[in-house]
Amino acid sequence: MNRNLPHTNNLPFERHVVLVAPQIHWNTGNIGRTCLATGADLHLIRPLGFSLDSREVKRAGLDYWENVKPVVWDNFNDFLENTAPQHDEVAVFSKRGSKSFWSMICPRRQFLIFGSETRGLPDSILCKFSDATYHIPITSEIRSLNLSTAAGIALYESLRTAKPFHGWPQDR
Repeated sequence: MNRNLPHTNNLPFERHVVLVAPQIHWNTGNIGRTCLATGADLHLIRPLGFSLDSREVKRAGLDYWENVKPVVWDNFNDFLENTAPQHDEVAVFSKRGSKSFWSMICPRRQFLIFGSETRGLPDSILCKFSDATYHIPITSEIRSLNLSTAAGIALYESLRTAKPFHGWPQDR
């Protein structure tokens, strides 16, 4: 187990956004850009519904995509074995999540896990982390939020709740 993966920033906290079998390149590009903006690491779990070299992924990430450097894992078990998150470091997001994300606990190191756009997360992941599943409240007018929107909401709420000093120009 390698709990000390090379983290891409020098901030006093770690945020990891994990996409399990993402299908839509635009979403992954947008999420990558948000990760770069917050100092979070992006993890992608195969299978991917697109090539990381595709023009669309790069366009969604704008000219920032080359700096994102996502970590790509063959499967979820490889991801778990190599990152070794503690149970309280995991927040799993699903429209079927048992708790509102407003109650999310935000430790110094956190992995925010999301499923694919059309299938969500496999039941095996939802069961493994059943006490750490969250939903983002929405009205009954829609079925779900866009994946990149949900990831951005969850990531910024995680940062807000942890209240770290980011060192970002806007914080001064």
